[in-house]
Amino acid sequence: MNSTTILDLLPAIGVPPTIVSIGVEADHRWCLVPTADEGTPGWEVFWREQGNRYDWARFSSEQVACHYLFGRLTWSQVLRGVVGVLPAAEPSTEAGPPAQAEPTAGPSAEAVAAVAAVEDEVASAPTAAVPVQGAP
Repeated sequence: MNSTTILDLLPAIGVPPTIVSIGVEADHRWCLVPTADEGTPGWEVFWREQGNRYDWARFSSEQVACHYLFGRLTWSQVLRGVVGVLPAAEPSTEAGPPAQAEPTAGPSAEAVAAVAAVEDEVASAPTAAVPVQGAP
């Protein structure tokens, strides 16, 4: 996953791509911007509101920064109940054979392929984070 492909994956979790700003800081958006602090290239991820940065994180790798942002957005959807585990069906109280489950459409082939691509990329991505100055 990189700064281009992350926008294509957001609709799969119910997040409009307009909530993310790539390369430019923008208010009321999650920002994913390249940076070169002290000559070291990296990527910053943060929520920007009224010119301030919130939940700021810095990474040495574009891939790791994108996975971090995608994870944050996915978790917010889980907390909202938009994505997650489906509730179990309640057992029938009627006598007789068990009811057959209705077939479900399941995820689209496109979503399955996108998840597989992300899993492959995660497995091969470097995982080094840049320490924050002044952090314990």
